Amino acid sequence: MAAARRPTRPGAAVTAALCAVMTAGLYGCSASGAPKPAPTPAPSTSDPGQEQRSPFTGLPARPAPVLAVKIDNVPPARPHTGLNAADLVYVEQVEGGQTRLLAVYSSDPPDRIGPVRSARESDIELLRQFGRPALAYSGSHSGLKPLLGQAPLYALPPEDAPRAYVRDRGRSAPHNLYVLPDRALAAAPKATDAKDIGFRFGPAPAGGEPVNERTVRFPASRYTFTWNAAEKGWRVAMDGRAAVTDGGPVKATTVVVQYVDIRPSKFSDFLGSVSPYTETVGKGTALVLRDGRAHDARWSRPAADQGTSFTTPSGAPLNFAPGRTWVVLAPRG
Repeated sequence: MAAARRPTRPGAAVTAALCAVMTAGLYGCSASGAPKPAPTPAPSTSDPGQEQRSPFTGLPARPAPVLAVKIDNVPPARPHTGLNAADLVYVEQVEGGQTRLLAVYSSDPPDRIGPVRSARESDIELLRQFGRPALAYSGSHSGLKPLLGQAPLYALPPEDAPRAYVRDRGRSAPHNLYVLPDRALAAAPKATDAKDIGFRFGPAPAGGEPVNERTVRFPASRYTFTWNAAEKGWRVAMDGRAAVTDGGPVKATTVVVQYVDIRPSKFSDFLGSVSPYTETVGKGTALVLRDGRAHDARWSRPAADQGTSFTTPSGAPLNFAPGRTWVVLAPRG
C-alpha cells in the first residue's frame, strides 16, 4: 500500500501560489529569477492525481512489495523460468569468472521463478537502495549468514521459508530449485514497496551511435544484446546462445552496461575459489542501449541507501525507455 501523503505546509502553499501567478505558468521561481530546466521527475506511485507508475519500469503499476531473486546462470540452469516478468535484472560476476542474475520483481511477479541459487556479499550493498526488500536465495557461505541476518532485507532461504520453494524433479540438483513469489512475500509481509532507485524514463537523449549488437564479456561468460526493431527491444544471448524463458526469448527494453570495480571478498565457495565483490557505490562510466542506439553515460551512487543516477557526459539525466531494464555490472577497464 502506498504511503499516506504528508499535509502541505501553509507557507509552502502560499509560495507555490505566488510563484504560479507571477510567472503566468512560463517559468519556475528561482533566486535569480532566470528560468531553469525542470529535472525529469521520478515516476510516482503515491500521488492519487497521477497515473501510478513503477519506478523500476516507468510503466503503469500499483505499489507492491519488492522481491529480489538470485538466479543461477550456468548452462545446466537454462532455460530460466519467470525471467521476462522481472522489472529489473542485474548481472553479477561470481566465482571462476561466471555470472549470476539478481532479478527484481514488483509489478507483476510470475507464479514461479528460478532456478534459485546462493547469495553473495555484494547483494547486500546492491539491495540497500530498495529499502527493505525480500530476498529469495538457496543458501550462502556460513560466514555470510550473520551479515544477511543483520542487513535491511528479509532473507528468505528455504530453511526459513520452506513453503515458498519447490523442486523440479525433471532437472538435476542444484539447478532445480524454484521460488513461488506469493508464498515468499507472505513470509515477508512488511517488505518495502517499489521506490525510486534513481532511474528516469522518457524520450531518448540526442545523439548516440547506431548499434545492432553489443557483447559484454566476463572472464568465463559473455552476454550479447541484439536489437529487434519489430519488438522495440533487445534479445539476450548467453555464451553465444539465445536465452529462453517460459518458451520465448529473453528480452530487455533498455540495457545498461555499468562499469564497476570488482575485487576479492573475504568469502570463498566450497571449492576454495574466492568470491568477487562488486562495488556498486561510487561513480563511473556506463553505456546505455535503447532504441537501437548506444549512449555514453555516467553513473553515480553516493551511498548504499541511495539510488543510482545515470546522466549524459554533460550531466543531463539520461532517460531509459519504459519497460524492463537489464543492468550488466561489468568489470571496469
